[in-house]
Amino acid sequence: MPTPTPTLPDLHAWLERSRRNGPAHYDEKERCCTVLGHPETLAVLADAATFSSDLGDLMPRQEDLDLFQRGNFVRMDPPRHDTLRRLVSQAFTPRMVAGLEPRIAEVTNGLLDDRAGERRFDLIEDLAYPLPVIVIAELLGIPATDRPLFRSWADRLFDRSDAGPDESLSRLTSTKAVAEVAPAVREMNAYLLGHIRARRAAPGGDLISRLVVAEAGGEHLSDEEIVGFAGLLLLAGHITTTATLGNTVLCLDAHPDAAAEVRADPALLPSTIEEVVRLYTPFPRLVRRATADATVGGTAVPAGAVIVTWLAAANRDERVFADPARFDPRRTPNPHLGFGHGLHFCLGAPLARLEARIAMEILLRRYGEIAVDAAEPAEFRNPWIMVSPTRLPLAVAGAGR
Repeated sequence: MPTPTPTLPDLHAWLERSRRNGPAHYDEKERCCTVLGHPETLAVLADAATFSSDLGDLMPRQEDLDLFQRGNFVRMDPPRHDTLRRLVSQAFTPRMVAGLEPRIAEVTNGLLDDRAGERRFDLIEDLAYPLPVIVIAELLGIPATDRPLFRSWADRLFDRSDAGPDESLSRLTSTKAVAEVAPAVREMNAYLLGHIRARRAAPGGDLISRLVVAEAGGEHLSDEEIVGFAGLLLLAGHITTTATLGNTVLCLDAHPDAAAEVRADPALLPSTIEEVVRLYTPFPRLVRRATADATVGGTAVPAGAVIVTWLAAANRDERVFADPARFDPRRTPNPHLGFGHGLHFCLGAPLARLEARIAMEILLRRYGEIAVDAAEPAEFRNPWIMVSPTRLPLAVAGAGR
């Protein structure tokens, strides 16, 4: 019999059962501490010295992954993390992100113009996927027309259907698991290196060109380090927006009263998007490694142990969020951890928020009615890896322009 595809309710039910063991508990066999509480997760993510992001020694060495990791500061600790992030931040600035607003609106309107007059379309295929890919590709200076290639890399890296609650850490870090993702990483590395070397030879006005010349304290980024950041922005950047936009439409469809509130007052969109990220956290977990004996939520954790912080559970901790399973677009405060916390807080969060807000504003303005099409099944990623629809057919009504 085929294994049933895991669903988001399956994940949330498993997390709630796990929570009965406490906000943090340690598995001696797996040498793994599962962290489910909000304050406990906050403490782990805030202490980079005790809880390392460098998991390199857990996995077998593989040259393609090694090359990518040289610039992947998500998997680095200080001081190297700080140096690379400072260099990247010189080029990828808040002002640059804010300046993308007109282009995001233009791309959104153009994609929806392509569906003008149609009463049904797939939100993911027609808007939520191409929008962030086009914006990020143009930002980096790579051809947006290559987005089928980018999608194939994301699908191969994030569509693992076998992941679930019983999957051991040894399986996640096995030679077989590494071999499964290496070809996609190899293709991406080669593709990005080609564009980076071309920009080093002939710089332009794009982000890769700015990364090539970025300098801090006499240090510059190598081509391989730029690959790590550019790949991270291209893949994690676009799938986070795709997930957030898809999940927002799903939330509003499931809560018509809230949807009516947001339509009546579009100023609620930013807080609505934050609530969606809390309730449907795109990346449900983050992993750390204890560098010394430590205590998490009263649980002893030995040096070398793996700590799995479940953001999806922390964001539903009733000690922090009143009625945590309720969707409340006016929730204030909303200290969710959907974009992480501490020195590894998501660098691309402002871009994801901006893209989701602008796209939702335009969708609500163009269509008087937006509903998930009951005649067509939606499809989803494995929620143990990522919480996101991959297919979301909509039925719409209204002017469409």
